[in-house]
Amino acid sequence: MDKIISHIDQNKARYQKELFEILRIPSVSANPDHKADIRRAAEWTKAKLASIGCTARLCETGGHPIVYGEWLNAPGKPTVLFYGHYDVQPPDPLDQWVTEPFEPTVRGENVFARGSADDKGQYLANILGVEAFFQASGAPPVNVKFLIEGEEEVASDKLDKFICDNVQLLKCDQIIVSDSAQFERGYPAICYGLRGICYMEVFLRGPKADLHSGEFGGAVKNPANTLGYIISQLHDQDTWKVKIPGFYDDVVELTAGERAEFARLPFNEQKYKDHLGVPEMPGEKGFTILERVWARPTCDVNGIKSGYQGVGSKTIIPAEASAKISMRLVPNQNPAKIQAAFEKYIRSLCPPSVQLRFECYGKAKPVMVPTDSPALSIARAALEKGFGAKPVLMRGGGSIPVVETFQEQLGVAALLVGYGLPDDNLHSPNEKFSLEDFHRGIKTAAYLVAELGK
Repeated sequence: MDKIISHIDQNKARYQKELFEILRIPSVSANPDHKADIRRAAEWTKAKLASIGCTARLCETGGHPIVYGEWLNAPGKPTVLFYGHYDVQPPDPLDQWVTEPFEPTVRGENVFARGSADDKGQYLANILGVEAFFQASGAPPVNVKFLIEGEEEVASDKLDKFICDNVQLLKCDQIIVSDSAQFERGYPAICYGLRGICYMEVFLRGPKADLHSGEFGGAVKNPANTLGYIISQLHDQDTWKVKIPGFYDDVVELTAGERAEFARLPFNEQKYKDHLGVPEMPGEKGFTILERVWARPTCDVNGIKSGYQGVGSKTIIPAEASAKISMRLVPNQNPAKIQAAFEKYIRSLCPPSVQLRFECYGKAKPVMVPTDSPALSIARAALEKGFGAKPVLMRGGGSIPVVETFQEQLGVAALLVGYGLPDDNLHSPNEKFSLEDFHRGIKTAAYLVAELGK
């Protein structure tokens, strides 16, 4: 491994150059205007996999292509499947970026760009960790497969079918997912739990067109007012519990052991508040902040749209109002059951004077990974060598829909080994990724490959 690590250290400048190349591609999967950019990012990733020695191709799905690569010339050795995604979130609001979101800029030890931590920097680190074996020792000690998708940020609609249809192609002994974060600087982490999601949009329609609020105010039901009332009824204002009937029926409660482990982590509440720029952090009573964001279900408005949004005033009663609402779910909640309960509850709050409809943008089950597996012990050792510190175990508040699909279809539990930091501004302006952590991630990937090869 000394030879491998030395090679990685000698190539830091090239690795950074390659990272900046993929970061410059605005591969925003949610925006149809970026369809050509999405394909360009897929082609870049395919070319990178081919350059390191893998057979690589684009798999067409009817949506954005999946990049698949493999090298299977280590007979009798385990097969490791690396997952990542090359698509990114929209950069909006653009005026809050210090520098252009798709022109990577180094400030301090960080590179600032959309997709730097989520997930281009992380999946590239894994590719480069494997590449080091090809270039420094001839070949890796394991068989490798790569599945890099382009729809993770839009619920991976086509990925489940691709996996179900290609179980033999994707068959492996271990899955590595690097789309999470360290606990904080100096505390690398293995994530053993992810929340699921049910993402809905609610549309309320009133009059057939916007109306003069002076001529018609008081005569018709205002969809925006009605939407505001509905949103106000999503939570109990004393306990902050979600008021949807049946919402907590299937929730698996935290064990006393888990709560004790969370409490032992070096979490600084004041630092957390300062980073977020909030004076206090109210939430579901009876649970700590870490418990709430890792292991409790939530219901949040992600966006509201209605009425006049231009400069100055325009006195109208809007014809329509809508809200995007996401529910993060924990074991053992079922997204389909939650969707049905959500729609039933919203209907009960909506008066007949407005028309109501729903759209679902994606569902994913929560995930729990066994913490007593030999593979997890290997991951601990690799992270400690790559980052120079003992890793901790943690849960994650976000969702990675494919992890549950991998476990169901391939029968293999994924290792969630992330290289970013919790303050990397994922999905927010000024997303960043530590270049040192990028480099440490490459080393960690190499150590993972080496240890799994044993």
